Amino acid sequence: MTIFKPLVLAFLLPTLGVQAEHTKQSVTGLTPQAKTILTQDTTSWKMPLPFDQGVKLGKLENGFQYYIRKNTEPENRVTMYLAVKVGSILETDEEQGLAHFLEHMNFNGLKHFPKNELVDYLQKAGVRFGSDLNAYTSFDETVYQLPIASDDPQLLKNGLQVMRDWAQDAMLDTEEIDKERGVIMEELRGSRGAQQRMRDQYFPVLLNGSRYANRLPIGLEEVITKFDPEVIRNFHKKWYRPDLQSLIVVGDIDPEAIESEIKRLFSDMRVEKNPVDRKKYAVELLNKNQFIAVTDPEMQYTVGQILIKHPEEKVKNVGDYRRSLLKDLYNGMLNARLGELSQSANPPFLQAGIGISGFIGGLDNLSAFFVAKPGALDESMKAVVRELERVREFGFTDTEFSRTIISMQKDLERGYAERDKRKSDGFVSAYLEHFLKESPVLSSEDHYRITKELLGTLTLNEVEAIGKEYYVDKNRDVLIMAPEKEKANLPDETKVTAWLAEVSKEKLVAYEDKVSDLPMLAAEPAKGSITGRTELQDIEGKQIVLSNGVKVVLKPTNFKNDEIIIQAFGPGGTSLYSDSDYYSASNAASLVNSSGLGQLNTIELQKYLSDKKANISPYISERTQGLSGNSDKEGLKTAFEMIYGYFTEPRIEDDIFQSTISRSLSSLENRENNPSFVFSEAVQKSLYGDNIRRNPPTAEGIKSIDKDRALAIYKERFADASDFTFTIVGSFTNEEIEPLLEQYVASLPTIDRDNAAKDLKILEPKKGFEKIVHKGQEQKAQVRLSFFGDYDFDEVENLNMQALESALSNKLLERLREEESGVYGTGASVQYSKKPTGRYSLHIGFGTSVDKYQSLISSALDEIRKIKESGPTQSDLDKFFIEQKRQHEVNLRENGFWLRSINSTLNNEEELASIKRLPSDLEKVNVESVKAVANKYLKEQELFKFILLPDQK
Repeated sequence: MTIFKPLVLAFLLPTLGVQAEHTKQSVTGLTPQAKTILTQDTTSWKMPLPFDQGVKLGKLENGFQYYIRKNTEPENRVTMYLAVKVGSILETDEEQGLAHFLEHMNFNGLKHFPKNELVDYLQKAGVRFGSDLNAYTSFDETVYQLPIASDDPQLLKNGLQVMRDWAQDAMLDTEEIDKERGVIMEELRGSRGAQQRMRDQYFPVLLNGSRYANRLPIGLEEVITKFDPEVIRNFHKKWYRPDLQSLIVVGDIDPEAIESEIKRLFSDMRVEKNPVDRKKYAVELLNKNQFIAVTDPEMQYTVGQILIKHPEEKVKNVGDYRRSLLKDLYNGMLNARLGELSQSANPPFLQAGIGISGFIGGLDNLSAFFVAKPGALDESMKAVVRELERVREFGFTDTEFSRTIISMQKDLERGYAERDKRKSDGFVSAYLEHFLKESPVLSSEDHYRITKELLGTLTLNEVEAIGKEYYVDKNRDVLIMAPEKEKANLPDETKVTAWLAEVSKEKLVAYEDKVSDLPMLAAEPAKGSITGRTELQDIEGKQIVLSNGVKVVLKPTNFKNDEIIIQAFGPGGTSLYSDSDYYSASNAASLVNSSGLGQLNTIELQKYLSDKKANISPYISERTQGLSGNSDKEGLKTAFEMIYGYFTEPRIEDDIFQSTISRSLSSLENRENNPSFVFSEAVQKSLYGDNIRRNPPTAEGIKSIDKDRALAIYKERFADASDFTFTIVGSFTNEEIEPLLEQYVASLPTIDRDNAAKDLKILEPKKGFEKIVHKGQEQKAQVRLSFFGDYDFDEVENLNMQALESALSNKLLERLREEESGVYGTGASVQYSKKPTGRYSLHIGFGTSVDKYQSLISSALDEIRKIKESGPTQSDLDKFFIEQKRQHEVNLRENGFWLRSINSTLNNEEELASIKRLPSDLEKVNVESVKAVANKYLKEQELFKFILLPDQK
């Protein structure tokens, strides 16, 4: 279960996006005449946007709404959402936190699923708690989600029953309420830290003293721990009612049957005779500028944000939608300029962004944020504001505008090409926004047609006018967040106002849009050839051997209409380089990837690729080096040109090198303030000593990076393609791709050498120990229990370890969360590898209060003991089996799954047939086999206890 936890508003507040108030007329669609005059007559822009006719929209007599749509991506699956227009904003003082508490209680006892039977039942049906079955509470709504299989009629029927129970039939048993208090307190405790402490100071300012400032969904400790159960029952009765609810059902279903079942289940919901008015709250504009600076001892960076608030602009008609496209253009062009600035040799900030978007409480805003360089707050702020001023004075260039329009058109075409492969979750999200915010719901066809026509009507002058309208000196807030030690150096409002005035008086020059007419590659490579073809029946693919020795595995699919993904690897990696070269080696690929390619420098390359769906990136890991990326059919030639370029024409530009070093060094400043970093570093050092390959980067290490040496190492790693293997999966035919392989991959360089990676023998200690770290102000503890050791990598052994992970996670949740109310979340995580030698690790993690961590460690270890003595329960094993089978069914229709699986299998020198063998391999997993791996790997002498506690007083 998740709740909204705002941090910096521009980052984490929900994006309100475009919204619409639909009238009855709006669901009838555009008239035939209107379809042809969008670009000819601006009066047509007043027409309401058409509602998607592919969804069945209905309302019961009691006010309950529903959306139903048949969609077969993925097959035999359905996603259901129950949306309730009830959030923390409706809480009285004595109810603060109860909207969120009620969300929790809907998982702890329903009319047809008492106590914890809901989660247990759904897990037995293959639904994963947390990743599938989930919910969230925000200021204005609570939303429950349930994706399940639709090929089981009884499961589908029970899924709808769950929705009905969530809507109004929570049991709200006193004993269960009291148990859940501890769980929510641990969720609240886990959210405490620098961000929360600063947020409590700046929220009243940024939210203009409105009700939103003191109605955070997590609530108040004194309410959570002490409220009378009758209060939450009254809250439930008052707000969980049909006129505030909607059910969304999208998937491989029969809409008529689903509608009939909804009417049967939801028509008898209780209707209040005198319902409490669901008041809509707002953040009122104050028509003044505000400033606040906050600090905290655990804050790592200095972050600034400028917010200029405006009344919300809802998208009600075609013209409103057109205006939203103008805002998208403004955002895109301005952020491209900031991106260029960040790549300069001495960037003025570590990160920055600007955008016009939705805010909260009936407001929109123009928000500019930046992460300042240490000691350069003024320089960073002025740099961001300077770009806003530059656009206001000189506007954008014609080339910027046309390039961004073309990019938007290309994205539109790509989205439309995949319209019949759109996932159910995408439809659900659109209908959810329609119910909660009256956002428009366009069909794929209408969205494509209207957007395409409107893009042709947009003008550069209009985009610039939008910027001038939003970038004003009124209703402006400036927020600065910084480490405590910077407090004395922070400016006051007068100083910041002076900075802004200085920039406005500067003599600026217009932006110069530098582009190149040169092709990426200086010349076409000499064409190679295909020397061998082998059918790979196990994966319905083919292996091709090229004249230079490169192997290519091809798996054409129809899972997407226009998606091709590529990955390549060869042996070697940073393992072949000494510790003195390690920083140069480990950063070589990222420096090359950040630079230009072939004849194009960084900025030219970015602009060249802006209208292309082609993205290839090199990497160098510890034991391999290679490439990964994606493309559509139109961009496939460009992708292969990039592949050839990264092998033969790489570069590290001086500006990029200096920028990377500068920003990397700056990012290390104040990291010792962060308790999580201090804890992580202490864990790594206790396991690996001072080994630079396992510890966080240091300033000394970053300064040791040599640009020339990094480029030389990169070239060495990509000098021999003969033992590289490429995997290509997606919507292509062999006939389409083979000429490109011959031209750009068969021509890659080769030399006769041994590229085998070295075994660095970097291992954890054989005997476990306890490590306690003290860091942080909050009275909370973070625990990590770990096991490390040698591992027998094997298909079935791996499944047994996954089963152990699943069963142990279930038991930890039942014991530590449900029984002892000591944690919000916990679970086990297993990792294993084959090369250079078989190794495994199993981790258990949780956060809790300082007074509980020792007893919870004992409980966790007791659950391990039980599995070692008796094995997992058959019930937990059955949950694992069905979850694996259900997820495997979905995975087999995903390009990404096939790419990862093929690449991993080839890298580990395993059989490709194993990718499909999961159902039969699961038959070899049982209570005794999981018990055996638990005893084999979870040895008491190999247990490591890592514990983070607050600062000692």
